[in-house]
Amino acid sequence: MKHHVVRHAVGFVLGLALASQTMAAPVTYMIDESHSFSRFSYNHLGLSTQQSRFNKNNGKIVFDAAAQTGSVEVTIDAKSIDTGFAAFNQHIQGEDFLDTAKFPTATFKSSKVEFLNDKPAKIFGDLTIKGVTKPVVLEVTSFQATIHPMRRKDAIGANAFTTIKRSEFNAGKYVPAVSDEVRIDLAIEALRD
Repeated sequence: MKHHVVRHAVGFVLGLALASQTMAAPVTYMIDESHSFSRFSYNHLGLSTQQSRFNKNNGKIVFDAAAQTGSVEVTIDAKSIDTGFAAFNQHIQGEDFLDTAKFPTATFKSSKVEFLNDKPAKIFGDLTIKGVTKPVVLEVTSFQATIHPMRRKDAIGANAFTTIKRSEFNAGKYVPAVSDEVRIDLAIEALRD
């Protein structure tokens, strides 16, 4: 009887240990391209803040809530730029700005994720535009990990932003009339792989 109880106790403890390891394991999420967009905004001639976006973004996020670790990789299709006007889309894709003929994508790859109150707060990493790589910090303004209400699988979503100087990425034409400072915003939803 005593051995039977000990065996069950050991089995129970092992089961808890395995379950906690499973819960603490990193989970990979693939970015949902239909609900993930990157935007950029800048001051135009002191008249207004212009906002445009890229319609095609993909990548993956690895998230471990228990260990408070994670990583982010995002690829932006620079040819998917959407300013609202086809002619301006082509202008921005030219050599003076994105030069999409030579550099069709921009990328962000994280090096560290900093947590606050059990949620990602800052994501440190490298942003590459036009073949130039610079360190940036994404400030996370919202984060949610939950079950997707329609797809019935684990999902995460976040909004984050950073500010860069476009001249540092060889895209500084018309500075300072058109602001050197550009804010980049990411709205990301991702589903468990």
